[in-house]
Amino acid sequence: MRFYEYESRRILAREGIPLSKHGFAQSAEQAKQIAADIGGPVVIKSQVLTGGRMKAGGVKFADTPEEAEAHARDILQLEIGGHMPRGVLVDARAAIKQEYYAGVIYDGFRKLPTYVFSDMGGIDIEEVAETHPDRIGRGHFSTILPHMDFRAKDVIASLGITGSELGRLTPILSNLARLFLKYDMTLAEINPLAQLEDGTFVAVDAHMDMENEGRPRQRELLEELGVGDEETRAAREPTEFEIKGEQIDSVDHRGVAGNVTEFDGNLGLVIGAGGGSLTLFDAVRRHGGKPANYCEIGGNPSVSKAANLTKLVHIVARGVIKACLELGYDPAEKIAVFRIPGAWEEEGFKILEKYGVEYYDRSVSMHEAARRAVEKV
Repeated sequence: MRFYEYESRRILAREGIPLSKHGFAQSAEQAKQIAADIGGPVVIKSQVLTGGRMKAGGVKFADTPEEAEAHARDILQLEIGGHMPRGVLVDARAAIKQEYYAGVIYDGFRKLPTYVFSDMGGIDIEEVAETHPDRIGRGHFSTILPHMDFRAKDVIASLGITGSELGRLTPILSNLARLFLKYDMTLAEINPLAQLEDGTFVAVDAHMDMENEGRPRQRELLEELGVGDEETRAAREPTEFEIKGEQIDSVDHRGVAGNVTEFDGNLGLVIGAGGGSLTLFDAVRRHGGKPANYCEIGGNPSVSKAANLTKLVHIVARGVIKACLELGYDPAEKIAVFRIPGAWEEEGFKILEKYGVEYYDRSVSMHEAARRAVEKV
C-alpha cells in the first residue's frame, strides 16, 4: 500500500528524521493559517497517490498566506491522474544549497534491502541511474542482524562525501533503513533530501510503500495515520477485474492467486509463482506482446481457485481446462501456449493432450514460450 506524502513525513518524524516546516490542510482556510504560521514563502502540493503533480498544476508557490489560500482552493478541486486530492501539503520554501536522494528498496535478486544514495537529488533516481550511474551509491544490509550505521556511512562516503556532511547524512540514511524494516516497507525514499545554507539537512519530499501483508502488524501506525481497512492505497483505484481477483483469492485458503492487475493488452496471463510471473510478463512485452493482465498463482491452489482466476483473466492444467469448458470455449483455440514444468507435469500433459492444447515442458525456456505465445496470438 502507498502512503500520501504528508503521511510519509509523519513516519519520518516518528524516526527522528529532520523535516522542513510544513502542515497538512484539507481546506483553503487551513492552508492560509499554516502558511501564516510558517511565516514566509511556501509551496502548496496536492496530496494524491500518483505522480505528475507539477505538470498537472498540483504544485504551486506562494509568497503570502492569501496567495497560499488561493492556490490551495484551486488545487483541492484539481483532479490528477483520476485522483482527487486528499488535501494539500503546505511546505516552507527554504534556501537550498544542495539536493540529495536517500532511499531504501528491496533487492529481489539478493533477497536483501538496499541503500540507494545520490548527490543528484530532486530528479527521478531512474534518470540518474541511466545518465550518471557513477553518482549513485548502493549497499545491502541484513534483515536479521542489528543495523550498523557504518554500512550507511560507507554508501554515502563512496560518493566522496566527507567531514560534517558525512556525519550529518549517515544517521538520516541509517534511520531510513530502520524504518524500512520496522514498518514492513517495500520502498522508503526522500527526494530531495536538502542541505540548507546553514549546513543542516531536511527532508523536503518523501515517498513510501508498505507490504500489503504487513497491514495487520502495522495496525497501530495505520490507526495513528487514519488509514481505514477498506483503503487499497494503490496509485489508482482498483478496477472491477482487480477487485474480483482479490475475492477469488480470499474464498479459499489453499494456494495464492495474488497481485491481479489489469492492463489494456490482448494476451491473458495465468502464471505460477511470483518470479515466473515477472519473468514471463517481461518476456511477453519484449517480444512485442501486449499483456491483458498480471497475476501470480502458486502454493498448490485448488482447482476451483485456478479455474476462477482463469475465467477472470478471459495452475494447474485441470483448473485452466475446466474454466475454458465452463465458459464455452474450445481449450485448443482459447489457450495460446501452456508451459507446465514441475511436479505433476506428466499428468498435466495428458490432460492438455486430451483437449488438443499446445504445451511445452522445461526444454522450452520461458522466453521462448512467451515468443511463441505472442506469435500465435
